[in-house]
Amino acid sequence: MESIQPGKGEYVMSNEPEFINNAAGSMKPKRRTPAMTGAIAAVAASLVMLSSPAAQAEQPDIVVYKTSTCGCCKNWVAHVRDAGFKVNVVNLASTQPVQKRVGVPQQIGSCHTAVAGDYWVEGHVPADLVQRLLTESPPDIRGIAVPGMPAGSPGMEGPKPVQYNVIAYDTGGKLSVYAKR
Repeated sequence: MESIQPGKGEYVMSNEPEFINNAAGSMKPKRRTPAMTGAIAAVAASLVMLSSPAAQAEQPDIVVYKTSTCGCCKNWVAHVRDAGFKVNVVNLASTQPVQKRVGVPQQIGSCHTAVAGDYWVEGHVPADLVQRLLTESPPDIRGIAVPGMPAGSPGMEGPKPVQYNVIAYDTGGKLSVYAKR
């Protein structure tokens, strides 16, 4: 199991018991206090509640990882919200750890990384293509990307739009054109 350091916005809980040295020098499992037991029960209850169908309906359609200072990322978030997606934004110092964790190849990286369903979405991908990916649910695709920040892509609107490709990355590590814009 991969562990993300505290302070990075994600935590991994462990079922491994903590050990303490007793006076005789042997290692004994640390005893849980009533407060610890109550806290563990509260976390377990929260996890059960989060796995319920009602709670899953409350989860965002897209989680976007971005830096707090990127204006074009904010514009892309507005674009996907305007298209009807429920979006949760996570501001980070760098998106590179997220890109690495979800498997975005460096050569197609961009300024923000989103997770939608079982897929990652990298950069300024049009919302209709995110919806197409989620609707079609292709089992061989891990994610789609708009590499770089092409003028005219959602969030990068401007006076001189350019044509760009939306790239798919499959489970075998192959890149292909998913769509042209």
